[in-house]
Amino acid sequence: MNLNMSNPQAIVDLTHEVRRLATSKISDINDINRETTFLALNALIEAARAGNAGKGFAVVANQVKHVSKRISEITTDLNKDLAGSLSTLTQLGDSMIDRLRSHDGQRCADLALNMIDVIDRNLYERSCDVRWWATDSAVVECLANGTPASSEHACERLSVILDSYTVYRDLWVVDENGVVVANGRPSLYPVRGQNMAGTELFKAAMKTKSGADYVARDVEVLEPLRHTQVAGYSTAIRAGGLTHGRVLGVLIIFFDWAPQAGAVVKGVRLSEEEWTRTRCMIVDSSFRVIAASDDKGILTERIALQPDGKQTGFYRAPNGTTVSFAATPGYETYRGLGWYGVICQRTADNAHSP
Repeated sequence: MNLNMSNPQAIVDLTHEVRRLATSKISDINDINRETTFLALNALIEAARAGNAGKGFAVVANQVKHVSKRISEITTDLNKDLAGSLSTLTQLGDSMIDRLRSHDGQRCADLALNMIDVIDRNLYERSCDVRWWATDSAVVECLANGTPASSEHACERLSVILDSYTVYRDLWVVDENGVVVANGRPSLYPVRGQNMAGTELFKAAMKTKSGADYVARDVEVLEPLRHTQVAGYSTAIRAGGLTHGRVLGVLIIFFDWAPQAGAVVKGVRLSEEEWTRTRCMIVDSSFRVIAASDDKGILTERIALQPDGKQTGFYRAPNGTTVSFAATPGYETYRGLGWYGVICQRTADNAHSP
């Protein structure tokens, strides 16, 4: 056995192996001793048949029988004492491993909560941005005037915003008919004139009751944005930029999801050794992977998460992996979309299993 002294599980496994070997070898000794006793009894019987000629042999047979009895007594005591001690030792070892796993599971659950909390705080800022920029005079005038000049001015203004807020792919101004009339990167994304009337970002934003309301959508890949992963936010643009002004159209902003979320799941504070057996993820309310530290399964994989109604916790999966999780707590006015931070960690002795 390759014993790594820094691996408690290996030490406990060795204890189980010693217990197994001791039990097996004691059983072998008992089997041999029973055969010896049987041979001694046969020898005594044959010595009795031989009469005076067999008396000397009977003495030897009796001595063998006596030795066999002593061996039986010793193995019985050994089995009782050693097996009992080893049983206690293995139970203590198993208990220690369970405590270590519980500690690691809780620690990873705390890290999962930290992951989703960072995401929530980041997306809260996005919800603030969309409501703020919907009141920008250039954005409001673009829809209020409806002239080519006002649209161009809005494009310029949105471009300036994008230069300062590098976490966005693009910002779109959409009129009340669902037509994109201005965007911040028209040369990169020529979307002006496209109709967004059938999208939830447009329809839900048009129904918002005030400028304090906004719409948030799960992560998706959008063809008009060159198939990039984005999280969309929208709100109504209102006359005069007033909270309860008449709805003129919609502002939609697209958060550049992949690089921002990737930085979060890959920035979890784990040791170099832990990273060899750990996968950190953000999953949506349907447990679809929307960010992963190994960059695998994003928007295509659904994990079998079992939160059992808990906001945070951990459990051991059938394959031995410890699954730690934390549900979105939300932040300020951003209530979250039912997402989870998830950390799956294999045991140190099973680090390279699939």
